[in-house]
Amino acid sequence: MNTTDLTAVRDRLLGHWNLVNWRISYSDGRPDAFPFGEDALGVILYTPQSWMSASIARSGRSALSVSSMRGASAEDQASAFASFFHYAGPFYVRASSLAQSTAEVVHRVEMSLNPNFVGSEQVRQIQFFGADGLELSAVEMDTDGGKSRHHRLRWQRALRAGT
Repeated sequence: MNTTDLTAVRDRLLGHWNLVNWRISYSDGRPDAFPFGEDALGVILYTPQSWMSASIARSGRSALSVSSMRGASAEDQASAFASFFHYAGPFYVRASSLAQSTAEVVHRVEMSLNPNFVGSEQVRQIQFFGADGLELSAVEMDTDGGKSRHHRLRWQRALRAGT
């Protein structure tokens, strides 16, 4: 993939995308999983300044038992943490390391709900569908015996203002 093609892919990524679904398939034949349910909510933003931000939440999250997170019980805080995912940082697009004719986006995580993500690079394969569909995917190896999980996040471009 040449520089012109990569620039076109980057330009097509720019904007606001809404989550359609996040599906994980397993190499050992387990049924597919939806980490935050089949009706999860999410948004991913890519800016012209090469910054991205992704948030995904379980639909119908329970409210805290108090008005402030600081005063919430450990149980409330754990529930809020377990039902929400977020990270942000700069991004760039490069030729895929898996398939010569495709591209991948690299998210350099500078902030995250999960502190272990900070400083990591999250690499996602890019596939566009029609005019307004996007799939970001990644294969992750289990630590218990070489099995893999394939994450597929489907997104739909958000409507633009005035359209």
